[in-house]
Amino acid sequence: MDKEESFGDTIKTIVYAILIAIVIRTLWFEPFKIPSGSMYPTLYVGDYLFVSKYTYGYSKHSLPWSIPLFEGRIWKDSPKRGDVVVFKYPRDNRTDFIKRVIGLPGDTIKLENGRLFINGKKVEREQIEDFVMRDRNGNAERYRQYVETLPGGVKHRILEISDSEDNDEFSEVKVPQGTYFMMGDNRDRSDDSRVNVGFVPEENLVGKARFLFFSHNDEDAWYKPWTWPKKIRWSRLFNSIH
Repeated sequence: MDKEESFGDTIKTIVYAILIAIVIRTLWFEPFKIPSGSMYPTLYVGDYLFVSKYTYGYSKHSLPWSIPLFEGRIWKDSPKRGDVVVFKYPRDNRTDFIKRVIGLPGDTIKLENGRLFINGKKVEREQIEDFVMRDRNGNAERYRQYVETLPGGVKHRILEISDSEDNDEFSEVKVPQGTYFMMGDNRDRSDDSRVNVGFVPEENLVGKARFLFFSHNDEDAWYKPWTWPKKIRWSRLFNSIH
């Protein structure tokens, strides 16, 4: 085998590997990193997770760079209440957001004194131990933590600073057909359907968050590699997302 043939085989292997990676990313699983704290305590800043692209079918947002090859969704299936979902921010159809599905098409949603109401019924919650995290300056922040039980029985944890923050009052709305109402689990620190996100069209759904494959507390400087192993959150690796 001469060098020219060997080089050609190497190029073909690289091209095949890239094509396979694109197909996997488009049709099956895509990795995401959590950049903000809006989904504490479910997802931490520095969590890396896989999202299944096939769960809700495919739209143009399933494709790299949202290439508009077709309209709507194909082979679609509907999210269930309580699913943690990645979607494209409706205001720019480009930025990835991750929130929890709270309101399905046709539901009515409101918040009153920090309590969530779905279809006129107050959603149950049970207070458990406080959740403590540190801000960017290293100061401890203490949050009230609850286990919330959505209609249908999905249980998940939420955080509240109090029940009298800016977004703890929200007038009743009806979720239009073909859209979803999303909320972050860190209720007082989330830009979601109560704020700028609004209703999320089903076409904007990217996929369902499935499991963590890595988690790293990246508060320390990147140029201190000797600190990296200590910052890995080993207990979170390969945890499923609920």
